[in-house]
Amino acid sequence: MTHTLPAIPGTVLFDGQQARKGYALNKMCYSFNAARCREEFVRDEDAYCARFGLNAEQREAIRARNVLQLIAAGGNVYYLAKFAGILGLDVQDLGAQQTGMSKDEFKAMLLAYAH
Repeated sequence: MTHTLPAIPGTVLFDGQQARKGYALNKMCYSFNAARCREEFVRDEDAYCARFGLNAEQREAIRARNVLQLIAAGGNVYYLAKFAGILGLDVQDLGAQQTGMSKDEFKAMLLAYAH
């Protein structure tokens, strides 16, 4: 029996197809757990992306620092957080970008939901 998830407008579901699509991107982001890899990326971003075989869509999203493009290109937010860390961003920055809010607006929304 196959279960179909309902479409959520504006949301890219990370499923098997997205996982395959984003394998190289997520593998590269996972490498950022190592400080030497983060340093290598900062030294020569294009060469580092090429080493992992990122496609044109993924490389453009990396250059643009666009989380929504990275997710559409197969990125998983948990791996993308490693990339964001290089840029001095945290998961709240990613959430703000995804929702089109400022970080302060995003944090206020989270606090409102918590209460």
